[in-house]
Amino acid sequence: MSSRAPAPAPEPMRQRSARAAEVLAAAREILETEGSESLTMRRLGTKLGIQAPSIYKHFPNKAELELGLVEAAMAELGVVLHEAAGGGTRGAIARVLQAYRVYCVAHPELYRLATAGPLRRDAMTPELEEWAGEPFFLVTTDEDTAQALWAFAHGMVILEIDDRFPPDSKLDRTWKAGAEAFRPQARG
Repeated sequence: MSSRAPAPAPEPMRQRSARAAEVLAAAREILETEGSESLTMRRLGTKLGIQAPSIYKHFPNKAELELGLVEAAMAELGVVLHEAAGGGTRGAIARVLQAYRVYCVAHPELYRLATAGPLRRDAMTPELEEWAGEPFFLVTTDEDTAQALWAFAHGMVILEIDDRFPPDSKLDRTWKAGAEAFRPQARG
């Protein structure tokens, strides 16, 4: 793989108004600071200083609001991963894994929302999911290995977020071992 500019993100399926973007930003703040149980239309309205029904002008229901958050997470993570993958072949797998870990651990509630339960692919921006995951393919050059690498990264992240590793675990070394296990599949 050569050093190349990251692929641009797919264009959003729908353009959001400034107010809808403000609603999403407030929803994200509630999600990330108070947890998913606190993300209600009533709580969101209070945070914005409006009545909850006013939110429905921008998002017809909570599921659509959450979809907006999932798309934002995928777009942000996709940018981070494309940047990590674009730095040449040497260490590319480790860079992508590190970028994934840093982003996801920094945004645990957003990560959970984006990765738990079925994904509403039919309602999402076309090609966003594929684009966001493309860096795993770019560093492995094989679809099956790319999916296995993502599964490793997801499992590691969710276990780390949920504090499921034993207290004496050396997670940096575990991540490095994972990168090394996938390294022979990388280009170069």
